[in-house]
Amino acid sequence: MSDEDLAKDLGPLAALTIGVGTMIGAGIFVLPGVAIEEAGSLAIAAFVIGGVIALFTAMSASELGTAMPRSGGAYFYVNHALGPLFGSVAGWANWLGLAFASAFYMYGFGDYMSQIIGIEGTFGVGPIQITAVKIIALAGAAFFTVVNYVGAKETGKLQNVIVVILVAILTVFTIFGSLRADPANLPSAEGYGPMMATTGLIFVSYLGFVQITSVAEEIKEPGKNLPRAVIGSVLIVTTIYALVLLIMSAAVPEGFVAQVSAQGDTAVVEVGRQIQGTIMAGALLFGGLLATASSANASILASSRINFAMGRDNIVTPKLNEIHDRFATPYRAIGITGLLILVFIVTADLELLSSIGSALHLIIYGLLNIALIVMRTADPEEYQPDYTVPLYPIVPIIGTLSSFALLYFIIGAAKVISAVLVVGAMLWYVFYARTRTEKQGILSQYILERSDEMPEPAVSAAAGVAPDGGNYRVMVPLANPEHEEELITLASAMAKARGGTVVATHIVTVPDQTSLASARDRADDIDATSQTLLDRARANAETFGVPVETHTILSHRGFEQIFDAARTHDADQVVMGWGPDAHGSPGRAESAFDEMAGDLPADFLVLRDRGLDTDRVLVPTAGGPDSDLSAEIATVLRREFDAAVTLLYVADEGESAEGADFLAGWAGDHDLGDANMRVETGDVETAIEAAADDATLVILGASERGLLQRLIGGSVVMDVVEDVECSVLLAEKRTERSLRERLFGNQ
Repeated sequence: MSDEDLAKDLGPLAALTIGVGTMIGAGIFVLPGVAIEEAGSLAIAAFVIGGVIALFTAMSASELGTAMPRSGGAYFYVNHALGPLFGSVAGWANWLGLAFASAFYMYGFGDYMSQIIGIEGTFGVGPIQITAVKIIALAGAAFFTVVNYVGAKETGKLQNVIVVILVAILTVFTIFGSLRADPANLPSAEGYGPMMATTGLIFVSYLGFVQITSVAEEIKEPGKNLPRAVIGSVLIVTTIYALVLLIMSAAVPEGFVAQVSAQGDTAVVEVGRQIQGTIMAGALLFGGLLATASSANASILASSRINFAMGRDNIVTPKLNEIHDRFATPYRAIGITGLLILVFIVTADLELLSSIGSALHLIIYGLLNIALIVMRTADPEEYQPDYTVPLYPIVPIIGTLSSFALLYFIIGAAKVISAVLVVGAMLWYVFYARTRTEKQGILSQYILERSDEMPEPAVSAAAGVAPDGGNYRVMVPLANPEHEEELITLASAMAKARGGTVVATHIVTVPDQTSLASARDRADDIDATSQTLLDRARANAETFGVPVETHTILSHRGFEQIFDAARTHDADQVVMGWGPDAHGSPGRAESAFDEMAGDLPADFLVLRDRGLDTDRVLVPTAGGPDSDLSAEIATVLRREFDAAVTLLYVADEGESAEGADFLAGWAGDHDLGDANMRVETGDVETAIEAAADDATLVILGASERGLLQRLIGGSVVMDVVEDVECSVLLAEKRTERSLRERLFGNQ
């Protein structure tokens, strides 16, 4: 058996197609008529200016993408560089921006569909009236929300086919239109102000090129091909947009586009009818329908990735990303996004939807350029981009200023709504996320580490908005001095990663025949024993530079007291040894009684110590919250001890390719994209034990099977723990489970 790495099988053309595919869509089929009507011949310049602004951000995104290929794209870069306050702004702006853009695409979908099926007018009862276009848009939005909810497959291949069709239609339109083009037909220019306002309106057409950075690990020679794909896609799409606008302006008499737009007709279709008759008009109608549908579907799909990244950082509740038992999709996030899209369709018109989508993404792009400047200035050790932007810092400065400056020309209502959403995102961070998230941005670290050199207002601001995840507390119940050092080492590493505290507890078990009050009378003997144990624990923990608390607890219960102690001392995580009384509930950290009594009070790590060695760590995964915790531990061990991490997925026979795809996606979502990857088929237990031959530590997620299933049929987790020769760390994440799930599992 051999290790499997993520194949570098995306060449420059394949990566370029991803970028072009995310931008060639609804914007060019819906907005050109409005753009020409408002800016005249300068509508062409408006699309070019939009492309130039996007180009500066594309260069910054290329550098960040080669240095930090992570799920979440622009949100991740902003959150990592500028910290969770701005990460909250970027995350909410990205999520809601995609929802507004999807509503805009569906509005266009309704317009095209109403022309095809011949339904026009307004419907309703009394004062409640709604146009046919909006009714169809609502139906389309509901349909695509359901499609994403149930997780339709092969959408990627379908998207590629749609892109080819759209480019072909626009190419034919451009060729035939150029034969009729006459410069004398170009409408008069409406001036600088209308041109810039139009640029703000149509910028929604340039969303999505940052998505290429999410597949950086799969691109051949990413240092060269990633920036070529990101920057090249913006250049190609800008060229296509400019040519289409030029043909629409020059191939028909002056005033024609403004006239058909004022009548409510789709300008690009009517221009196509003038150029080549019904066939061209029909092709453009079909293309517009495809473009609006595929753009909306892609935006809904992308929104769940933003939600996942925000949930992982506790900017929003991770419960938002709960996976559906049957469809394996983040159904809550998709459902909420779909509901927002429906509300936006009902309450806004085409221009407002487009403008808000543009404004929110301009905010994101401005912050992304600032993130690049911060990363270059702070120069953290892990920041090693394969591509660097030319003419630094001129490029990101222009990218920042141009993105924020264009906001000035966005229509007033869109500016007000966008500003309210940004303020709302900041308040969300202050009153919700700040007490839950733990990740501090590079910017605040840089300022606080140089507090003596920095202006006092900057230091105060950095300290004032720093995350306060409730002082992350890692509790270590100590009993056996033999394994004390290993447990404290693990706990200290986990606490250090979150800027937390180690809480060392010595639980002294008192016989039932002896009252706790009587035992307290022997305090001198108990204190001497505890003090020796806890002093060693403090010394071990302090080598990691983390604060330590120590407590002695008298109890008639031993193992069970650990769970009460975790609640009493507000532990976020418990690191404990593998005791003889811990396995009344095989495959999980708690006893059978505790499992039935309620949910875990904290995340639990249970070490079966056979000589702790973090040199080569094996993480078997099939997804799920406990595997998420395994990934967190692996990333900490890699950072603190330079551990070599191998991920293992055991697939069904004949499904190795699907297994490799799952493992690659899971690794990227958990910051383990550069780990060794291994896919096996067959029996799960056998595959894990075979892979463990090359490991010094195995991190296993707790069993998801119900208690009754495990008591009757045993547990793969327990079998692996007993059979492998290296140390094993059982990881069980604090989750809420119903009584049915505790008894029968999650199936």
